[in-house]
Amino acid sequence: MDTRQLAAFCAVVEQRSFSQAAERLGVTQPAVSLQLRALEERLGRRLLDRSGRRVEPTEAGQRLYPAAQRVLRAEQQLLDELAAGEDAELRGALALGASTGPGGRLVPLLACEFARRHPALRIGLSISDTQTVTDRVAARELELGVVGARTRARALEFEPLVRDEIVLAVPRGHRLAGQTVEAGDLEGETLIEMQAGAGVRRVVEGELRRARIRLHPAARVELGLQESVKSAVLAGYGVGFISRAALEEELAAGTLSMAAVSGLAPSRQIYLVRVAGRIQTLAGQEFAAFARAHADATHRGRPDPSE
Repeated sequence: MDTRQLAAFCAVVEQRSFSQAAERLGVTQPAVSLQLRALEERLGRRLLDRSGRRVEPTEAGQRLYPAAQRVLRAEQQLLDELAAGEDAELRGALALGASTGPGGRLVPLLACEFARRHPALRIGLSISDTQTVTDRVAARELELGVVGARTRARALEFEPLVRDEIVLAVPRGHRLAGQTVEAGDLEGETLIEMQAGAGVRRVVEGELRRARIRLHPAARVELGLQESVKSAVLAGYGVGFISRAALEEELAAGTLSMAAVSGLAPSRQIYLVRVAGRIQTLAGQEFAAFARAHADATHRGRPDPSE
């Protein structure tokens, strides 16, 4: 498919005018009309409604528009990379995603250090729950994701990156602080939980099933993100299972404590996820290699991934 036809189509959709699209593209209006006519003939669909004062996309045009944008972005990124050369500075854009656990500290630090080393590269990081990140990687909206649990997606490839210990965070001075407790000791507590689909919550629920342990807290509160859970525990509203790496600063400062639940040893693998068989951009390849080399040190609290 001729990407010049897609560029003409997107310009008309965005400008709602053939003349303004032609001006933006630096070509004549008849040239834009010819490109659009050829595209419609190729696809066998009417893509634009020309009956009104403004040009509007038809239903088929509305479906084509986001796909055409992706093709044009991919073409531009390819041109940027070919212009740069493999031994030159990385250019273009790199879309990353991370679930709330690794997205709290690990991936932002890796992304920032990688960006510092490659200032001509535009890096975008989206934070969401594990399921959303893997769905967006599968849809090719993100090139790479870093998540705290595997999902059932045949099209995806999960590469182990770093191991993450999960602990029960409790407020400073709490009666359970520093202890190994029985599940029954939580009956008088409020359990602060992450949203369904979060990697930490999946791991803890799986470990509870494995150990055949049922928790019966006095109350449960679902707050969504790991940082929200940590903030609630810091404020004394309850206890919650959190990645230990996310608590290192608070534990060192003495503002939070942790406890262990007898029979439970929750930990998880942090994964680098990509579409299986997808040809990665040079930036994606370089970031994956960088993450492999520096994830463990960064996760364990070393301030500079380059050390």
